[in-house]
Amino acid sequence: MTNHVSTKTPRSTYRLQLHKDFTFDDAARIADYLRELGVSHVYCSPYLQAAPGSTHGYDVVDHRKVNEELGGKPAHERFCQRLAQLKLGQVLDIVPNHMSLGEQNQYWWDVLENGASSRYASFFDIDWQPQEERLRDKVLVPVLADQYGRVLEQGGIKVVRSGSRFQVEAAGQSLPVSPTSLPTFLTRATDYAKSDTLSFLSASFGRLPAAEGADHRTALARHRDKNVLYDLLKRLCAEEPAVCECIDRALAEMNKNVMALDDFLNQQNFRLAYWKAADQQLGYRRFFDVNTLVGLRMEREHVFEETHALILDWLKQGILDGVRIDHPDGLRDPLEYFQRLRKHAPDAWIIGEKILEPDEFLRDSWPIEGTSGYDFLNVALNLLVKPDGLAALTQVYATFTGQPTVFPPIAHDKKIAVAQEALGSDVNRLTSLFVQICETNINQRDYTRAEIRRAIRELAACFTIYRTYVVPSRQEITTEDVKYLEEARDCAKAHRQDIDGGLFDFLADVIALRSTGRLEAEFVLRFQQFTSPVMAKGVEDTAFYCFNRLSAMSEVGGDPGSDGTTVDAFHAYQGRMQQTRPATMTTLSTHDTKRSDDVRARLAVLSEIPAEFEAAIQSWSGLNDEFRTGPMPDLNTEYFFYQTLIGAWPLPVDRAKAYMLKAMREAKLQTSWVANNKDFEDAMNRFIEGSLAHPPFLAELETFVNRILHAGRVNSLAQTLVKYTAPGVPDLYQGSELWDLSLVDPDNRRPVDYDLRCRLLAEMKNMSAAQVLERMDEGLPKLWTIHHVLCLRRQHPERFGADAAYVPVAVTGSKADHAVAYLRGDAVLTVVPRWSVALGGAWEDTRLTIPAGEWKNALTGARIAGGPMRVEELLHQFPVALLVREG
Repeated sequence: MTNHVSTKTPRSTYRLQLHKDFTFDDAARIADYLRELGVSHVYCSPYLQAAPGSTHGYDVVDHRKVNEELGGKPAHERFCQRLAQLKLGQVLDIVPNHMSLGEQNQYWWDVLENGASSRYASFFDIDWQPQEERLRDKVLVPVLADQYGRVLEQGGIKVVRSGSRFQVEAAGQSLPVSPTSLPTFLTRATDYAKSDTLSFLSASFGRLPAAEGADHRTALARHRDKNVLYDLLKRLCAEEPAVCECIDRALAEMNKNVMALDDFLNQQNFRLAYWKAADQQLGYRRFFDVNTLVGLRMEREHVFEETHALILDWLKQGILDGVRIDHPDGLRDPLEYFQRLRKHAPDAWIIGEKILEPDEFLRDSWPIEGTSGYDFLNVALNLLVKPDGLAALTQVYATFTGQPTVFPPIAHDKKIAVAQEALGSDVNRLTSLFVQICETNINQRDYTRAEIRRAIRELAACFTIYRTYVVPSRQEITTEDVKYLEEARDCAKAHRQDIDGGLFDFLADVIALRSTGRLEAEFVLRFQQFTSPVMAKGVEDTAFYCFNRLSAMSEVGGDPGSDGTTVDAFHAYQGRMQQTRPATMTTLSTHDTKRSDDVRARLAVLSEIPAEFEAAIQSWSGLNDEFRTGPMPDLNTEYFFYQTLIGAWPLPVDRAKAYMLKAMREAKLQTSWVANNKDFEDAMNRFIEGSLAHPPFLAELETFVNRILHAGRVNSLAQTLVKYTAPGVPDLYQGSELWDLSLVDPDNRRPVDYDLRCRLLAEMKNMSAAQVLERMDEGLPKLWTIHHVLCLRRQHPERFGADAAYVPVAVTGSKADHAVAYLRGDAVLTVVPRWSVALGGAWEDTRLTIPAGEWKNALTGARIAGGPMRVEELLHQFPVALLVREG
């Protein structure tokens, strides 16, 4: 279903990150500014009830209510009313793939209390029958700071009473006690209290019915009976306090008896464990490798309906015009999910956070408007980098660091590593499933568990995309799926010639539906959910911090080994988007980008001056040698650090240290999140502190940054104008309407100075383009460009919609490669430069032909007649041009 365009498609969006320090009321206060800026829709981070203290909202604990830390329902209503008064629409980011754990998540609390008999056991993607018998019918809870036995012996686990309820306390967390385990100490308490009522309650708790599988009726009966028993126990304690004293006595005795306490804990529906056990033994699907985010079974209609009721109601009422779907690749069947959502919200603007790899496009069958814009971001960046300069930077990188300069092998190795370690429990579940499949096939039954495990890891690591979309129940597999699968199979065979190639063939046969059955179908669906986190954690969160030739290119969905793109390829991409997804989102910065658009724009200039960059870092390394601690930091880290300073300068010491710590732990080369290398981290911090307090180095750094500063800003203006005029709905990340040199989160979630932005926008109304350029350092040219094009989109939305064709405009002359020009329909012409340092301001004979008619440059006010025109003349008043046909 290509070319789907909602009747509620925004003209533009402005992303806001809501949290306890920026609430609904704070957002309402800046709504006037956003309206004045020109955006049509406020695009909010998730704001259903999240875990306490959440700074992002993706850790939802209750889909039935608005986040209290943001002001709750009353503040939400005030916010929505203010948007309605200003005729601003609203788009909301929602999270269907997972929920956060914890006592606030009553679904999960019920599962921990009642296990597979819980009313909500069907909500979560839990393996109740794993290979390890000791984990069957239990949820692993890996929260302990040490081995279970040691923590138990040291008194780190105890059972406590809270009224008539009981909880296990460990590692600062509370977990619900299984009601059927209560007779363990209630029987002893009965002996002390001589209470027939307590005896009856104890026996009744032990006789609660067990529900299995889809036995929802028994689960409801169990829940009813359990609550009645707890109410009776509460009444008994109120009427006979001595009974409660006997219960507490029995509890205290059990807590002091390690063996008795262990026996009681073994009766629970969860198993407490050392936190390191999670990587290999966790029995539930997570969001990537985050143990506290448990996967939802969103393919089940009752789960969809309960978790989406509030959102669908807002869409129906018109409070929301659209939604952004977080991580659809985590879902078992993304197409089915989007179809169900579209059925409930036929007019909504729906975009999915689908990460597309180079040369991959959104599936035609998905009934949504498009992606959240990472594909556009990378296309825009590739237009700005210079291919021959990238080739030169490859050698610079190799010479300085001694590191490998071919990216795919690095990505492959990091995917293998993450599959072995952080995602080991996922591999184990897939392995157990495939062992069963092999057992039922006489030609495959002799494959061992160990080689199946290795083969699954290898095949997943060989996928060049996030996942395929094969659906066994519908016999659905596309030629695209087959292509990626066969490429991965052949790659796996080449990498692991020690494994029988027939095993890889059989894996491919199962995934391609050439070998079918109930177990095979389950394996296909689970394997596809697995390749996504392998790509995300292995490449984006690891390899992207290891391969540092030009760090700006290490962006979500990007290829840091790319050599850039041609103008023709850029036009071809935009033309395709106009034909297939004209209402997709286009963006340059998000809450998840590794670097802001302005940082990337400045770093792109390095591809124009590789020799100067090489000379600079060689000099800086010598100047800062005295701050090194032996071999630390290594040269790859140092190279990465210098690029970070160039891109984000001026960068205070505290931000530099925080960012470098996160980056190096993500790289997992010298240190990591699970195994901190204190010596390396201390050495790196000393190096950062020393170098950023070293006048000779700072003088050279500032001279270098000043050399490329203007070119970086021109790059920023070029990609910004393209974002607002290319096919799609442009999104602006909070605060980035001015120069924003933020790095990866949490750096990019720092408070935004909206008072400053309001003042500058007001001042700008009475300024000329020349006056705006004089205040370049304040970011006015970026604000100026955004405001003018947003106003144009508001006045003439039809010039940017699904019917406004994208038409490349030829640029001729000796410097033609330095300019990009295109028309939207026949009324808007965009012209932007690239490679401005290499250009040196000498456009020479470079020109383009403006279509016949009278035109006005919306950014300068200049009036221009159609016909041939020199690019230098077009851009001499302002770095980019936005021509609008008059009349």
